Amino acid sequence: MPQLSTVSPITNFLPLILIFVIFYFLIIRPQKSKEKEHQKMLNELKKNDEVVTTSGIHGTIVNLKDKTLILRIDENVKVEVEKNCVAYLKKTTAVNQGS
Repeated sequence: MPQLSTVSPITNFLPLILIFVIFYFLIIRPQKSKEKEHQKMLNELKKNDEVVTTSGIHGTIVNLKDKTLILRIDENVKVEVEKNCVAYLKKTTAVNQGS
């Protein structure tokens, strides 16, 4: 009668550990760095910066508060949005660029 070889429990979990390590380096780590970069951009927002929100609204920052900002999207049209809703900085004014 042939004898069955016993397999270590570590070798059973080795593929799962390997998958977790791959997911960490391909998904979790890049997302954290992207989130950190977005938070840095939000902290550096200034008055008169042109931004685009996550909903696609283009506007110019008129006023900054702790968690919100007021955007001018057209003449006499101002909208207050959360800072986290700013997707990216479109451009800064010439005064902010130092030109």
